[in-house]
Amino acid sequence: MASHAPVMVAQVLEHLAPSRGGLFVDCTVGLGGHARAILDAGASNLIGLDRDPAAVAMARESLAEFGPRVELIHGDYRRFAEVLDARGIGSVDGILVDLGVSSMQLDEPGRGFSFRRDEPLDMRMDTTTGATAAEAIRNADERTLADVIFEFGEERHSRRIARALAAAGGTIETTGRLADVVRRAIPRKGYSRIDPATRTFQAIRIWVNRELEGLDVFLAAAAGRLNPGGRLVAITFHSLEDRIVKHTLRSLQAAGTGLTVRTKRPVVPDDLEVERNPRARSAKLRAAEAAEVDG
Repeated sequence: MASHAPVMVAQVLEHLAPSRGGLFVDCTVGLGGHARAILDAGASNLIGLDRDPAAVAMARESLAEFGPRVELIHGDYRRFAEVLDARGIGSVDGILVDLGVSSMQLDEPGRGFSFRRDEPLDMRMDTTTGATAAEAIRNADERTLADVIFEFGEERHSRRIARALAAAGGTIETTGRLADVVRRAIPRKGYSRIDPATRTFQAIRIWVNRELEGLDVFLAAAAGRLNPGGRLVAITFHSLEDRIVKHTLRSLQAAGTGLTVRTKRPVVPDDLEVERNPRARSAKLRAAEAAEVDG
C-alpha cells in the first residue's frame, strides 16, 4: 500500500475535538490517516469522501478494522451536503477538509502530477472524469494558458510560458515534455531554489482539478451543517487556498452566522514535523466552531 504521512495530526485533533464523540466527516479522506486518528480519539462514526477512486480503495483497506463506524464514498468534497442529505443526516459534529495533492498522488507512477518522472500528463485527482492536463493544454488558447499560469501559479513569466506551450501544439503529452518546454521558456538567472517548472505544474494541476472553484461555497455550507459546538477544520497548501479559507471564515463570523474563528493566525507544522515530512512545510490549518446553544 502507498504510504502517506497526514499533516498536523495533533493540531487537527485539538481543533476538531473528536473526543466529544459524534459523527465526523473527512471530506478528503485520502489514505485514511486523519480519519484513523479522529476515530481513535473518540469519534463515534465517520463519513469519508475522496474524489480519487484509488485513494478510496486504499482507505477502505486501511480503515477496515473500524467496521460499520466508517462509511467511505467516492465523491468530490464539494458534494458533501448531497451525501449527508442522501443519508438523512442534517448536521454533524465535525468536518475536516485537507486540500491539495496527496503524497500518494505525487509518488504513484502514472498519475502525471510530478516532473520527477517522465510519464503521461494526466494530473486528474478523479481519474474517472474530465480532461487530462495534456488534453486541457492542447485545447486551450494562449491567452487562457497565460491567465491560468499567472493566476494559479503566481508565475511572472506566464506569458512567455503560454506562448511556448501554444507553439508546441499537441506535442505536450508527458510530464517531461511539459517541464522541458517551461524550462526553456524561462530566462536563466543563476541558481533557483525551486525547479522553474514548479509553478506552472501547480497552476495546471489546480486548473484541471478546479481546486479553488466553489471552495468558499463549500465552507459556508459546511459551517451550516455543524451541530452546536461542532468544529470545522481546513488545511491548505498554498496561498491561494489559504486566502479563500481565511476570508470566507472571517466573513461568516462577521455575518452573524454563529460561527467563531478559532485560529486568529494559521496553525503551521513545527520544525520536527517538517524535518520528518518536508511536504508539510507549506501546510496551514484554520479552524472554526459553531455556537453552543444557550441553556
